[in-house]
Amino acid sequence: MSAISSVEGFIIGRAGAQEKWASLMVVVRVTTKDGQVGYGETVSSNRAKAVVEIIKRIGVALKGRDALNIQANWRLWYLHDFNLSVSLESAGALSAVEMALWDIAGRHFGAPVYRLLGGALRDRVRVYANGWYGGCVEAQCFAERAKAVASMGYTALKFDPFGKYFDQIDERGLREAEERVKAVREAVGDDVDILIEHHGRFDANAAIAIAKRLEPYNPYFMEEPVHPENVEGLRRYRQLVRLRVALGERIIRRDWALVYLREGLLDELQLDVGRIGGILEAFRTAAVAESFGVMASPHNANGPLLHAATLQLDSVLPNFDLQESFYDFWPQWKRDLVIGLPPIEGGYAKVPNRPGLGVEVNERLLEELVYAGEEPFDPNEPSWVVRGTWGSP
Repeated sequence: MSAISSVEGFIIGRAGAQEKWASLMVVVRVTTKDGQVGYGETVSSNRAKAVVEIIKRIGVALKGRDALNIQANWRLWYLHDFNLSVSLESAGALSAVEMALWDIAGRHFGAPVYRLLGGALRDRVRVYANGWYGGCVEAQCFAERAKAVASMGYTALKFDPFGKYFDQIDERGLREAEERVKAVREAVGDDVDILIEHHGRFDANAAIAIAKRLEPYNPYFMEEPVHPENVEGLRRYRQLVRLRVALGERIIRRDWALVYLREGLLDELQLDVGRIGGILEAFRTAAVAESFGVMASPHNANGPLLHAATLQLDSVLPNFDLQESFYDFWPQWKRDLVIGLPPIEGGYAKVPNRPGLGVEVNERLLEELVYAGEEPFDPNEPSWVVRGTWGSP
């Protein structure tokens, strides 16, 4: 028995840092009585301290239990937390703990997580770049950055061209968005896929108007075109728009995916391993999507541990399509935090094949990066946008 001795949550980051996105990380470390250690990661933006407090409570519940009984440990917290299914904080905390337990299990059995999930279907996965357009407002900036990203070998890139608009968008906003998308398309040509990020912030009328303006530029998909809770608006969008729809990063239980899947409201399910309940819950949800003929394109706008964990998942999914990656646009400390994470080459990420998540954590750096505060708050720009893009020319 690998009895759990401690479950720790850390907020880490550089004091005063203003990253393009996700200035902080929430990291979990699970340690067993026989000295095994596993790591996980979850969401941080605007709720890091609350998530860490729940990680502590999960640690109380799991202390002394067998770390290898991942499902039983998951269900124990489901039993005790009455609000798990409606709490991002609880789901995020549990996701990171579950991830760390998989890391321990892989190390215990001497195998990468993907082998414990049935074995890999692929040893590398296609990724799309995000985070590359920080500070861009003018169309020319988007074009220059996009061309540089494509020159790095990426064959797909995602960006938000909508500036400060929220709920509705006027003719000026439509024109600005079209100018940015047109500039990117002309910069990268037709062989690079462009993915349009809406950040789930528009009503149906605005989203439909956007789709009509951007359809000529052949976007690969439209991500969260309407507020994700606005299912009726998404129905209208699907009736009137021919473009592919991607969503799902905010789903925190696989049952929620059925709301969209049963009605054919999406083409790409964007699971987030750090929110949905962990690796196994993501695996199960992707299987449900497969039954509906929907592809899985996992979301990860956070750090390197989530990146490693998600690559383990990607390798085993029959319906895998694309993986989001900030890899080349992280601050250096995120890149230094883990050892053994393969670089992005030719638009693909190689799946780590060492035991557990396949990477090692630089524990000395982890301790140096422990941060006492919360994600920096900017009253002039929400935390969910890539920094410096919330505005108009």
